[in-house]
Amino acid sequence: MAVDAALAQHSDGWTRRLNTRHHKTGLEVFLFIVVAHWAEHIAQAVQVYVLGWPLKEARGVLGMPFPWLVSSEWMHYGYALLMLVGLLMLRGGFVGRARLWWNISLGIQVWHHLEHLLLLGQALTGANLLGRPVPTSILQLVLPRMELHLFYNALVFAPMVVAMILHRRPSRAEAGQMRCTCALAAG
Repeated sequence: MAVDAALAQHSDGWTRRLNTRHHKTGLEVFLFIVVAHWAEHIAQAVQVYVLGWPLKEARGVLGMPFPWLVSSEWMHYGYALLMLVGLLMLRGGFVGRARLWWNISLGIQVWHHLEHLLLLGQALTGANLLGRPVPTSILQLVLPRMELHLFYNALVFAPMVVAMILHRRPSRAEAGQMRCTCALAAG
């Protein structure tokens, strides 16, 4: 794959270190960022569905003191790009079944990123999809935006977690292929 070739080209540098001795730390930092983002979406859903707030007032935790965050396509796109880059950069440390699940998460995030790129393009040009009054993604044509992003985050998160669990508990053959120290000690 072209991504593997590009990462291999820098194998003497920081990407090699990230996917070997710093892989566990990289995964922990990445997981913290992902969970914090999830918390924002869940807080917004609780504000709407549990507390009964109107969607315009439900802005998650950070959106309360910084309301512009919720409506900033740049911020949403930046997070989608950060997720994509994180999944790509940490991919080299995975082997076997964990790599398959990480790749599934990466593939879904590619689509999620493209949806955010489409939204950003509309926000920048003012030309919204199908003449809609606000920037609209493709799947947003059938699902409301808040629910769609909960769905997207779940679709990316679930295989990512499976990959991390399998990575920490590799088979004997997979453990022999690993270049990092993420695997839990047996017994």
